[in-house]
Amino acid sequence: MDGSPKHAASRWVELAITIVVLVNCSAVILDSVPEIHAVYKDFFHELEFWSVMFFTTEYIARVWSLGSKYAKSEGGSWKGRRQYIFSPFGLIDFFATMPYYMHVFFPYLDLRILRVLRLLRILKLSKYNTALQDLFQAVYSERQAFGSAVFLLTIATIVSASLMHFAEGHDQPETFGTIPHSIYWAIITITSGYGNVEPMTKAGEMIALITGFLGVCMAAIMTGIVASAFSNQVARKKAAFEAQIREIFSDGVVSEEENETLKRLQAHYRLTDVQVDAMLQRAKNKTVMKG
Repeated sequence: MDGSPKHAASRWVELAITIVVLVNCSAVILDSVPEIHAVYKDFFHELEFWSVMFFTTEYIARVWSLGSKYAKSEGGSWKGRRQYIFSPFGLIDFFATMPYYMHVFFPYLDLRILRVLRLLRILKLSKYNTALQDLFQAVYSERQAFGSAVFLLTIATIVSASLMHFAEGHDQPETFGTIPHSIYWAIITITSGYGNVEPMTKAGEMIALITGFLGVCMAAIMTGIVASAFSNQVARKKAAFEAQIREIFSDGVVSEEENETLKRLQAHYRLTDVQVDAMLQRAKNKTVMKG
């Protein structure tokens, strides 16, 4: 029932999963505080148990229901089950339950590792929000621009590190004694604005100043690429939806089946009712003008 406009129950299921995930992540964060853990240890343990039962039931239900969906198609029930199990969302759902079972069968595992794995449950929310998918698709669509930016970043890092090794290597051998050590400083300086070590020579100060300026420039370039790519991705989604609307309105009649198709597409593209109404009005106006 995910994303289906026909089933109000699907929205309640999404809401319930979202609440459970957020409560779990909050519990993991609070449980890492020794004072809170000492007082609420039993509560956190019970919460984890029932949450895992919830996630396990959800996972099994999804595997079973997708098998029924493809029962009459080529490949049978296991086609849909395999597609889900090995899909990104299927793997996220599977690993959402693993920390608990790992702790049960391997009780001596480091709890910090299990906490990190449990926090990955937040990725389950990406199933109900396309923000991450849009970001990845946007970055992929601008991969050439990103590649060029990374190339420039690599050159700036190596050149800055080499110059700092030459300028500061004798005065601070523990930090700039080798180019690999200097590369660490250059990366920190370019990405965060300033390294954790101050240069001691005038030449080093000048190189650090230029490196910091290059970092600001690279941040601006990367931000511009991401913003442009994300904006283009949103525009592509709207264009695809509008193309479908124009096709539906081409005969001047919207059937019940076509109306349901529009609702499914709206849910898939995560468009608001206001956006959809504006697109529908534009399509109607164009149809009237052609008529």
